[in-house]
Amino acid sequence: MKIYLFLFICISTSASAQWYKSENDPLPLHRSQKALSDIIVSDIFSPPVASRIFVYANIAAYEIQAKNHNQFQSLKGQLNSFNGIPNADKKQISYSVAATYAYWQIGKRLVFSEQVALDSLNSILSWYKAKGYPDTVVQNSILYGKTVSDTVLKWVDQDKYKETRKLRRYSLVKQEGNWAPTPPGYMAAVEPYWNRIRPLVMKTADQFKPAAPPPYSKDKNSTFYINANEVYTVGKNLDKKQLDIAKFWDCNPFFLNLNGHMNYATKKISPGAHWISITGIACKLKSFNYVQSSFAYTSTCIALFDAFISCWDEKYRSNYIRPETFIDANIDENWRPILQTPPFPEYPSGHSVASTSAAYVLTKIFGDNFKFQDNTETDFGLPVRSFTSFNQAANEAAISRLYGGIHYRPAIENGQIQGRNIGAYQTEKIKMKKD
Repeated sequence: MKIYLFLFICISTSASAQWYKSENDPLPLHRSQKALSDIIVSDIFSPPVASRIFVYANIAAYEIQAKNHNQFQSLKGQLNSFNGIPNADKKQISYSVAATYAYWQIGKRLVFSEQVALDSLNSILSWYKAKGYPDTVVQNSILYGKTVSDTVLKWVDQDKYKETRKLRRYSLVKQEGNWAPTPPGYMAAVEPYWNRIRPLVMKTADQFKPAAPPPYSKDKNSTFYINANEVYTVGKNLDKKQLDIAKFWDCNPFFLNLNGHMNYATKKISPGAHWISITGIACKLKSFNYVQSSFAYTSTCIALFDAFISCWDEKYRSNYIRPETFIDANIDENWRPILQTPPFPEYPSGHSVASTSAAYVLTKIFGDNFKFQDNTETDFGLPVRSFTSFNQAANEAAISRLYGGIHYRPAIENGQIQGRNIGAYQTEKIKMKKD
């Protein structure tokens, strides 16, 4: 009898201890990124707003993970106005459960589809229970995750987002050379006050203000006209490779379909979400664990967030006319770009700024010449593309906007310089790994 009792105790103890082996498994974090991305697509958030949702959810998860890993350190005092998170109490917790729970508490608060977010969280919590996590550990971890998310949300609420929701509707400046809404939807300007959002690393929204775009001109010998004519000529003579590139990097959550008098949207992933997906691909290729993956995701999200603030600051300062508007009025009224023109000013290219900043940060983490297969767009009916480095992918994302007919070359090239400066500044100022 004593032998059977001893065996029962050993087996029970062994089973209850199995959960420790899953603590570093990154699967809950990868699943969370994909599920949150799907919600953002469904809710049709703009690229800047999507970057805000991703970054705060990831910061909360990372901060909890950093508490449990000596090689990583908090972002306290490194991000603007961020004072860190409280320590866990002495109860036994899972830092993985707590981080995942905090991630979803932030995500749920910032999206429209709260029930879908809650369902995603519950699905992942079921994974933990299937791995043998004791109920007491899960509950203790949830309590800590909620404490952290509540702390982070107080900081989130101070970023001026709510204030920008109350500002007066953007008024068009009706002057030749200025941006105007474009077909087919002639949608209102998206996030014209985004430069008022608190940056995370940058000191101000205009810290990395790009060079001014060429002056507007109808003179056929002017730089502006030559740039516009390039967009027109390239668009009329695209080869299959260029067309594939344009479609792959479209990432337009505003795509509007017209069917007679009926309008309906085709939901697509945002540019930032595409780079978060690439981050996940890289993490899996390198077999990164939970905290390493959290570090990579959070670093990328910070770069994207500041990139959109910097980019949008210039967009509504230069208020530059889109190629479609100029070409239709001055070169060929029957011309249409391959891609649908997004509803905000042209200069600089958001893809160029955001992609280059993300690629800079990812290169610092994973190294240059990092080969990967990008399957991000397969959910949207597009094939996998292969890249030999993050910079190659960023360069392709940038030039795709010329092929797509929605940006002039200066917006692309100067946008890349802007993005590179943002990425370099972040990697210089932010230290997440201890020396």
